Amino acid sequence: MSGVLTDFAGTGVHEAVQDRLDAFFTDRISLARAYGDNYRLLWEAARSASQGGKMFRPALVVGVYHDLGGTDDDSALRIATAFELLHTAFLLHDDVIDRDLVRRGVPNLAGSFAADASAMGATDAAAETWGQASAILAGDLLIQAAQGFLARLSTPEEIRAQLLDLFDRSIFVTAAGELADVAFSAGVRLPSLADVMAMTEQKTASYSFEAPLKAGAILARADAEMLTILGEFGRLVGVAFQLRDDQLGVFGDAEITGKSVLGDLRNRKETPLIAHARSTPRWPQIEEALYDLETSDDDGSSVRAALEECGARTFVDALIDDHVGRAESLLSDSKLPAALVGHLRDVARHAVVRAA
Repeated sequence: MSGVLTDFAGTGVHEAVQDRLDAFFTDRISLARAYGDNYRLLWEAARSASQGGKMFRPALVVGVYHDLGGTDDDSALRIATAFELLHTAFLLHDDVIDRDLVRRGVPNLAGSFAADASAMGATDAAAETWGQASAILAGDLLIQAAQGFLARLSTPEEIRAQLLDLFDRSIFVTAAGELADVAFSAGVRLPSLADVMAMTEQKTASYSFEAPLKAGAILARADAEMLTILGEFGRLVGVAFQLRDDQLGVFGDAEITGKSVLGDLRNRKETPLIAHARSTPRWPQIEEALYDLETSDDDGSSVRAALEECGARTFVDALIDDHVGRAESLLSDSKLPAALVGHLRDVARHAVVRAA
């Protein structure tokens, strides 16, 4: 999707946001030195966690803003940077929730801090606590910093207030999705397909698509009708994006995605793949195989084959096509500028065309 986003937001957005991130982290690392090596190392690890991403959320902010005639690039880039910091914070927290120690093919913050503790003689339990606590604190600090970027915008008060409210709501909704995800995976509640779809929407669509699109429009002084259309478009495409991510978490290539194809299965993640499989006659066999995965060295091939055979993968493919189709239809009936409609169509189509 990188080429599409470059066409949308223009060249240089990735580098401009990265420059702002580098300046932010350089400042924080310098300040942290006064509070000990551990705190300095925490900020250095947080900076590393912010690197290597696709930065599509910043591109959505800037792309919408430019297509609606915006010219205050500094404010647009500050908002874009805030969304990238929020994304990094959520990744840090998500890794703790999922007990993952690797992100993008390398040790994540929790994993690297736990490994360092182990190397210094800490017990496994103590090392795990140190890694998880460090990742949680780093995520908290980045959420606060992201909000600070918005609070210090040189924009009229009513625009700044709208952006802060939007940001607050996206955090609020995403937390609801994460809580539901944990509840379902832990067996606290047996969800229906509708429950899983709602969780899928809350986890990703709000902060990854809906809020960035609306943020660019708010800065450009878009009217309420435009904000509603962009929000619904972002919701639909965000769900499709997460559905594809769920598929890649089971059927993807770990060397390409940087994500294990066993993690979601072993953690009993409740996704639409699993929710659909539960409604089929193959579910008892699939459920037994999932339990076996928790304690075995099985590569998961039998579970994947069963999910294919019961129609779960095809079912999710259809859901993805439906959400993208509805998003494109929404654009056709809108009064958005033609250039923005064209760019958003490209975003919708390419958001779900990802490496398998």
